[in-house]
Amino acid sequence: MGASLAALSLSLAACGGKDDADTMTETEASAETMTADAEMTETGEMNIITAPYEGPYGGVPAFDKVTVADFEPGIKAAMAASLDEIEAIANNPEAPTFENTIIAMEKGGGALDRAATYYFLWGGNLSTPEFQEIETRIDPLFSEYQNDIIQNEKLFKRIEAIWEDKAALEALTGPEQRLVWDYYTNFARSGAALDEETKEKIADLDDRLSKLYTKFSQNLLHDEEAYVTWLTEDQLGGLPDSIVDAAASAAAGKGREGEYAILNTRSSMDPFLTYSDNRELREEVWRTYYDRGDNGDEYDNNAIIAEILKLREERSHLQGYDNFAARAIEKQVAKTPERAMDLMMRVWPAAIARVEEEVADMQAVADEEGADITIAPWDYRYYAEKVRKAKYDLDADEVKQYLQLENLREGMFWMAKELYNLDFKQVDDVPVFHTDVRVWEVTRNGEHQGLWYFDPYARAGKRSGAWMTSYRTQQKLDGTPVTTIVSNNSNFIKGAEGEPVLISWDDAETLFHEFGHALHGLNSDVVYPSQSGTSVPRDYVEFPSQVHENWLGTTEILERFALHVDTGEPMPQELLAKIKKAGTFNEGFATTEYLASALIDMKLHTLEDASNVDPDAFERETLAELGMPDELPMRHRTPQFAHVFSGEGYAAGYYSYLWADTFSADAWEAFEEAGSPFDKGVAQRFIDHILSVGDTVDPVDGYRAFRGKDVDVGALMRQRGFPDGSED
Repeated sequence: MGASLAALSLSLAACGGKDDADTMTETEASAETMTADAEMTETGEMNIITAPYEGPYGGVPAFDKVTVADFEPGIKAAMAASLDEIEAIANNPEAPTFENTIIAMEKGGGALDRAATYYFLWGGNLSTPEFQEIETRIDPLFSEYQNDIIQNEKLFKRIEAIWEDKAALEALTGPEQRLVWDYYTNFARSGAALDEETKEKIADLDDRLSKLYTKFSQNLLHDEEAYVTWLTEDQLGGLPDSIVDAAASAAAGKGREGEYAILNTRSSMDPFLTYSDNRELREEVWRTYYDRGDNGDEYDNNAIIAEILKLREERSHLQGYDNFAARAIEKQVAKTPERAMDLMMRVWPAAIARVEEEVADMQAVADEEGADITIAPWDYRYYAEKVRKAKYDLDADEVKQYLQLENLREGMFWMAKELYNLDFKQVDDVPVFHTDVRVWEVTRNGEHQGLWYFDPYARAGKRSGAWMTSYRTQQKLDGTPVTTIVSNNSNFIKGAEGEPVLISWDDAETLFHEFGHALHGLNSDVVYPSQSGTSVPRDYVEFPSQVHENWLGTTEILERFALHVDTGEPMPQELLAKIKKAGTFNEGFATTEYLASALIDMKLHTLEDASNVDPDAFERETLAELGMPDELPMRHRTPQFAHVFSGEGYAAGYYSYLWADTFSADAWEAFEEAGSPFDKGVAQRFIDHILSVGDTVDPVDGYRAFRGKDVDVGALMRQRGFPDGSED
């Protein structure tokens, strides 16, 4: 049940990755026994989405047997069974104890965990009009389900009694004490102690919000799929062959063989803006991408956002908070919106100052070429690439010729072996939900550790971006170890049959980032499912994934796995040196576009009055007040900000990438200080105190145990090439 609540709240939200939609939907299914009722549909037949996993490796999802028709009856049956379990716990005549209340909740809800795993996977990877119709009916049910549990007064009284029995609490282990605290605070801050009238109001608000989140997501998916920039052969100037091939493949995938398509996703937009010589087309592609959800039509998200902000504020006041951000950050490492803002505003001046330098360099190149333009947002990537070549003699397309997707995947496996003694072996004895998906068994010293699924390619019905998801969490609740099943999902453009897929350096970093989330899950070693793997505070969960980006640029990885697509030769030392020298190139752009989104998110959720917000006007006016450079946009404009408005996982929490990066930059310095990025001692401490412990310890304490000291914010500034602000 604990796993159920945690998983569902995360699944309904956009969370965790490092790209366009950047979502790491953690539908973390547990492997407990479910009640017989949940196995049946309304017609009395077995429902596959609630049935226990069967087959090898402790059981695997039955992706080959699930149909869209299974979702509605299966989820309703699983919810009913789960609520029956809750009622049994709440009405237990025995005095409340850790065993008969907390552990009982941890053991419950297995059927719903599994059903939710299938459901949210379909929503993110295989969405169709038929599925979206069901979403509009099912999503509100999850909100109702959570409210039914949170508002169960008898259940809360039992949890409260356990929390207040300090003598009994002190007899528990540290992880058990933290688990009790987590249950109690989650219930209390959600309004469990409020009067019935107030709880009903909160339930109504939750119901309406869930419907708005679904509509926001569907609108965004529409704009990503409905808008395509079609090119003719004479409009391909400047584009490297790999991008032309990808555009041809994208067009063929849409039934227009012989044409060229730039899709409305970051992985398609970004390289086009970097290389296309056609400025008018660059502007068209740029506007199409950044106007998603903001086209003034039936799919426009502005009114939805305004209502979401109003309802979030109203609910936060009912729950006893000044604003939504105060509640959202209360259990995070940052603790308060003020601390989060303080870090962002510490970095912001250095970031926009760097943008000014970058733009000056680009304008000089444009002037020298006689372009007769002033650098605009659709010019930034294009001229940044020219500056990179001029300043560092580094051609991003030359680098790309060494970045083959499959080789990099092998490089990630090698990294995992060297650091964590994990081995990956591809298997073909488990079902998958699409022919593009492949599966590997993960072992350590020959002992099964889990499964890793890889779904790398874009397709219709799949949201954009990259993310990690979990189909089952590691746990040892009943004394028998349950291993994890994790997946990495991306949106690379599939090449022609037999042709290698080349990706950009940024996309390669994203690949390593998301694999870092998977490694967090694969190294988990906890007892209780709701403390497993990536079930840590939002502004800490990105730390393990972000630090893993650093291994891409190591000599050890590049020499072995960055092999030229035509010659098979390893990346030459000269090119390696150029990459390292240009390590902080364009950091002004990267930091500023991200921080602009994070600041807008925080300011929207700390408004004194959010009852009548015009999102477009607020975005425009706030960016002007912050001194946002005209030459670049937010990474995620408000009408397309899925992290924040397709759910609540990153609402008032987009700052967390920066917060987590303070940890990742400092942690990377630990490896540098040891003299090797593959130092066994540091890697083992990283497993012992970060990757394996999940949410069994306070993250600050866990990090201190790993590093031997508190995090140094100066490391973040040094890594980004900004003036070191550690002594400010």
